[in-house]
Amino acid sequence: MGFEAFVIGPFLPMTVVNDVTVEKSFDELTDVENKKVQYDYIAKNIITYALNLDDFFRVSQCNSAKEMWDILEVTHEGTIDGKRARKHALIQKYKLFQMQQGETIDDVQKRFTHIVNYLIGLGKQFDKEELNSKIL
Repeated sequence: MGFEAFVIGPFLPMTVVNDVTVEKSFDELTDVENKKVQYDYIAKNIITYALNLDDFFRVSQCNSAKEMWDILEVTHEGTIDGKRARKHALIQKYKLFQMQQGETIDDVQKRFTHIVNYLIGLGKQFDKEELNSKIL
């Protein structure tokens, strides 16, 4: 259940000392708590290894996987208005889609798939008949 590191943030085990809640020291952690603490480190490593250099520098100063994820989400998905604008632009590309001069069948298929996949990612739904007739 390491996904919690992305959704909630790092697990910080706490204890009460003299009526004050403080973070537990490493020596006080139970095996279960120690495993939960590691989730954030593992998630940060997974994110880091998957990034290109620009994105890595964008999140390199983050303190948690959740913080990294939030920055990447805003960077790549944008705001609601940005998503709407991107969706409309892609729908226009889809409507006007046609094979270009000198383009191979493979190139056409890649370009079409790219547009359709982005639209699906933005919430547009297609049925197979529509896609087949469009590509033909």
